[in-house]
Amino acid sequence: MSATPTAAGRQRHFDLYRWAVVLLGAAAFAYSASVIPAGAIDLRFLLLAVLTVAASARLSVQIPRFDTNLTVSDTFIFLALLLYGGGPAVLLASAEGVCSGLRVSRSKKPVTVLFNAGVMACSTFATAAALRLIFGDISAIEHGLTTTLAAAVGAVALVQYAVNTGLVAAGLAIKTASPLWQTWSRHYLWSSITYLAGAAAAGVVVMFDGTVGLYALAVAVPVIFVVYLTYSRYLEDIKATAAQAERAERERAEQAERHITELERANRALEESREHFRHAAYHDALTGLPNRLLLADHLRLAIERAKRHPGHSFALIFLDLDRFKYINDSLGHAAGDQLLVTVGRRLGNHLRPTDTVARLGGDEFAVLLDGLEDEGDAIRVAERIQQELTTPFNLGGHEVFTTASVGITFSSPGYENPENVLRDADTAMYRAKENGKARYELFDAVMHARAVERLRLENDLRRAVERGEFSVYYQPIVSLDSDRVTGFEALVRWEHPERGFVPPTEFIPVAEETGLIVEVGQWVLRESCRQMREWQRLSFDNRLLTISVNLSGKQFLQPNLIGCVKQILHETDLDPRCLKLEITESVMMESAEAASAMLVQLRHLGVELSIDDFGTGYSSLSYLHRFPINTLKIDRSFVTRMGDAGENSEIIRTILTLASNLGMDVIAEGVESKGQLAQLKAMGCHYGQGYLFSKPVGAAGAGALIGAGTPARAKQDSPPEPSPLKSEDVEQFSSAFVM
Repeated sequence: MSATPTAAGRQRHFDLYRWAVVLLGAAAFAYSASVIPAGAIDLRFLLLAVLTVAASARLSVQIPRFDTNLTVSDTFIFLALLLYGGGPAVLLASAEGVCSGLRVSRSKKPVTVLFNAGVMACSTFATAAALRLIFGDISAIEHGLTTTLAAAVGAVALVQYAVNTGLVAAGLAIKTASPLWQTWSRHYLWSSITYLAGAAAAGVVVMFDGTVGLYALAVAVPVIFVVYLTYSRYLEDIKATAAQAERAERERAEQAERHITELERANRALEESREHFRHAAYHDALTGLPNRLLLADHLRLAIERAKRHPGHSFALIFLDLDRFKYINDSLGHAAGDQLLVTVGRRLGNHLRPTDTVARLGGDEFAVLLDGLEDEGDAIRVAERIQQELTTPFNLGGHEVFTTASVGITFSSPGYENPENVLRDADTAMYRAKENGKARYELFDAVMHARAVERLRLENDLRRAVERGEFSVYYQPIVSLDSDRVTGFEALVRWEHPERGFVPPTEFIPVAEETGLIVEVGQWVLRESCRQMREWQRLSFDNRLLTISVNLSGKQFLQPNLIGCVKQILHETDLDPRCLKLEITESVMMESAEAASAMLVQLRHLGVELSIDDFGTGYSSLSYLHRFPINTLKIDRSFVTRMGDAGENSEIIRTILTLASNLGMDVIAEGVESKGQLAQLKAMGCHYGQGYLFSKPVGAAGAGALIGAGTPARAKQDSPPEPSPLKSEDVEQFSSAFVM
């Protein structure tokens, strides 16, 4: 690559500078040769010349971190200058410059060798001139330990150092276009020590020259060589240490570079991961559909569009798969996941690109219809979705059918945020579930008010547990043979501090849904057992009285149920045979095998077991004989339908025959008329329970019934009761904790 004009110009100036130094050196050499007196060159000078040219130039030491060499030849040149004067010293320096130039020059160009000799000749000539100017005749300087000699040695070192390094630094500054001071201080400032050391060694030899003569040189030569070799070794150690430090520094730099590279790679991976989690943060991992977060963003935009454009409307369809839990439990979670993926795919069929299908979690999905012509469009989409779901799903070779409960809410000026839209659609969906599932419901203001009321009821219910606002009322169970009270059914009542008595049909479903029924049920069981034991202690005749306590579905499935019942019996000191636990037929049949195992454990405690609301569930007679049941309770709906003339009594007669064959007692619930009582007695029913005998009463009223012997005389201590439930209401709440 050709040099630029600026670089070429610098090279020309450098070449001119070098030839100028060569000419000056040649002039100094010629002048010095001409002024040497005859006979000045003796055997000692020749010895110095041989040592300087033949040996000393080859002994140089590279100073670490500096572009300079320490040579033995400097000492001999200084020695020649102090002993023989300027002329012989210039000749010797010129010869040493040629030899050293030939040795160290890589190019071996004549100009380079001559430049080196010129520098040595010029610097030595200038040093000799300075000594002559300061001290006069150099050869007349007194040898020995004198201040004059010391001053001369110092002057030799400083002048030689200044001129020699100055000439070389000037050439380098011209070549590199750098400031002279910067070039000199960077490359040659430290090298002054080499000149001082060489001059000091020469001064020592001269100091002893007056006493030992030629022997001083002979003795000085090996000493100088030893000193230089020792110093050379020292510098080699420094060089090795410096090299080791450089290697360590290089390794640290490489390690730092690797660390930086690794950090950069990690940062790239982190950024990619962040980007991935930003695809992942807005989409469901299983179905790939938008999740609740992305749906909320789309809803927010729809709300804003509806505000800006009054004619713009949207609808949100919220749907929940019916009986999804049973698919998961029977076929496994993998099949359940496959169903969710397929449902998500079907929901997207026949929708517009502007619509959004999202999975909100579990088996809940939502469809946002943005930009509707009228509300009928949303209803038609909901119907089409339900029609899509009627087609069976193939899950790993199993044909599965499912339905969905759907809630729909429409855009309204009152909507300010997506959460309210989701809330209202969810409320409508739950109303669809309550009304029989596999259907849709439209959200309205009444529904919202009912949802708010339910939330308030739930909050009040939680506080009621903490404040002890519940009490137990007792409805007697009467022997139809003796017309005497044989026991009681414990029924929970809630006296709200503001609303008064809250009907069980209102708070029991909420307690079931929230799980509070477990805590309430345990309290009722403990209080009922305590109260029965207290009555038994009052009279020996009460020792055979029993207390019947309902177990809710959630209580029955609690793993600690056996331990809880056992502990309560121990705390209250109640005979287990006096406790009857009532479980609804539907609860037992939801998981017949597990229910059978739990019932066996309860029977081992000694307690008796009753099937409550018998005949209203989906019982299997093949399982009935396997359950360790003591009593069947005929649901009140069958007793209510029974007429005075005996019509509609076939089911009761069948249940009585079945119980007799299985060795079970029967209690007829809901006895409200004397005609019903007469028929039950005629059919051989053992026990009855109902308003004909007594409404549920408090502990004091129940105690009065026990003392009276017959229930007809005790009507006091009763709380306000709702009107008798219709049969369809009873069926709806047949799995509830209380009638």
